[in-house]
Amino acid sequence: MEVKIEESWKALLQEEFDKPYFAELIAFVKTEYAHNRIFPPGKLIFNAFNRCPVDNTKVVILGQDPYHGPGQAHGLCFSVPEGIEQPPSLQNIFKEIHDDLGKPIPTSGNLERWADQGVLLLNATLTVRAHQAGSHQNKGWETFTDAVIRKLADQKEHLVFLLWGAYAQRKGAFIDTNRHLVLKCVHPSPLSANRGGWFGNHQFSRTNHYLREHGLKEIEW
Repeated sequence: MEVKIEESWKALLQEEFDKPYFAELIAFVKTEYAHNRIFPPGKLIFNAFNRCPVDNTKVVILGQDPYHGPGQAHGLCFSVPEGIEQPPSLQNIFKEIHDDLGKPIPTSGNLERWADQGVLLLNATLTVRAHQAGSHQNKGWETFTDAVIRKLADQKEHLVFLLWGAYAQRKGAFIDTNRHLVLKCVHPSPLSANRGGWFGNHQFSRTNHYLREHGLKEIEW
């Protein structure tokens, strides 16, 4: 199957695009866009890949579902476009970065600047119906994004995987911790973060320390 995605990802993932499950997934997604309000806009489904080519990828952050409110989702996990109010999880991410690295809390929730530095902001499921969280789960996206993680982990070294919450930790359970840094903590959503374990996790400074140790440029969080 021909998929419009950045060339290095196309080369890495063509085997997945040619599998029967992916054809079934795309048929489902096309039908959903034709008959329902679906997020993100179709041209942004693969935004995380298009902004962060394979060779540039240094850090992987795993989300679950795209945001399902109007104007929020733009193909990057936890990120919202310019001018959209920051969701609570993202507010907690910025608070921890402030506490960890002393950086001011940004007014914009747009994380494209992270993606452009090599942070793959990958949701497990890449589409969702408006106001229906989880509505596109178990349709094939998870199989695809599992393959993305596996191929990255197998073909690259010294990546940092940030696995926030039980779902992300299960999804990344197979990653070889001898080749990559895997940092786990609770999810930044208020329900989890306020119970403890999110604030003070120092995941952002630990990521930069690891990158620096391996001769890679740090992320300007």
